[in-house]
This record gives sequence, structure tokens and C-alpha cells, in this order.
Amino acid sequence: MTIPRRKHRNSGRQNKGKRFPAHLQFVRGFACLVENNECTGRIEAMHVDYAGGKGVSMKVSDAFTVPGCSGHHAEQTRTGWQTFERKYGVDALAVAKNIARLSPSLIKAARALGHDAGPEEEE
Repeated sequence: MTIPRRKHRNSGRQNKGKRFPAHLQFVRGFACLVENNECTGRIEAMHVDYAGGKGVSMKVSDAFTVPGCSGHHAEQTRTGWQTFERKYGVDALAVAKNIARLSPSLIKAARALGHDAGPEEEE
């Protein structure tokens, strides 16, 4: 007799305020972080792990993501951020922060929390 696998139930509390699906879609709209013609696959949102706020079984906030093709995303996962950034001469955290400043979903979330997120858009 085999015992069925136990289903893991995640309360989601550790990720509260860190997940922004609309921002991930916004990030996927950019070209790959690596500016060359060697890109393969579709654009994915790559989490910049060293940005902070990461723990056991937790990802860093979606606000700290950069665009990367699936080939470069796989390479970054294998080699780590330090090696990847040195090889391609990029500063992923700076790029992530610049994209976050432009993201409509993050601006909306910041305003909902009462933060100053820049000038209001005129319609």
C-alpha cells in the first residue's frame, strides 16, 4: 500500500504585496536584457534574486524583474547573477528599478498604498 502525496497548502502570506502579474506582463513587453542577436525563445521576466526580500521558498518581489529571452534566462539560472552580469556587462538591478519606475501597475499599487508615485496622468 502506498501513501498518497500530501498536498502542500501555502497561505500566501509570505508573498503578500510581492506579486504583480500585470507588471510581469509589462516586463515581457521589452526586448531581452542582453543586447545581441543570440536571443532564443520568448521573452520571460527574470527575477533579480539579490535585490532582497527573498527567503526560504520565497521569490524576490515581482518589482525586481528584468526581461530576458528563454535562452538567456536559462543561462542566468545556471551561472548565477554575478557571472551573468559580468559576462554581458549589464546591471540587472538598475534595469529592474528603471522598468519599475515606468510600470503602470506598480505606480497604481504605490498610489493605493498612499505613496507619491510621480505626477498624475492627464486624460
